[in-house]
Amino acid sequence: MAPIERATLFTVGNEEDGKKILETYKTMKSDAKKDGKPYILSLRAGSIIDPSRAGGHTVAVFATYASLEDMKYYDDEDPAHTELKKMAKTMLKGPPTVVFFENVVGN
Repeated sequence: MAPIERATLFTVGNEEDGKKILETYKTMKSDAKKDGKPYILSLRAGSIIDPSRAGGHTVAVFATYASLEDMKYYDDEDPAHTELKKMAKTMLKGPPTVVFFENVVGN
């Protein structure tokens, strides 16, 4: 099975909250563990440069997982991600947009 690529787009209420969310993502790759080991293959995040071209979204996160099972673990069970969701819940203007797919093209 090819890796699973995931894009998450957030609409954050203000710039300061966006910075807090991004600070948390700076350590998410090492903080997120499955069976005691880091499992996120790649993680990139940043502020969207032109939100007017992104449907108003202001923060983007791109992650790569070895399998759909790993991505589902991140969504449903990972303690580090659970803490991020709790923190971000009050900062977001609505739910994030999340898309994921099996990468069939490569790098």
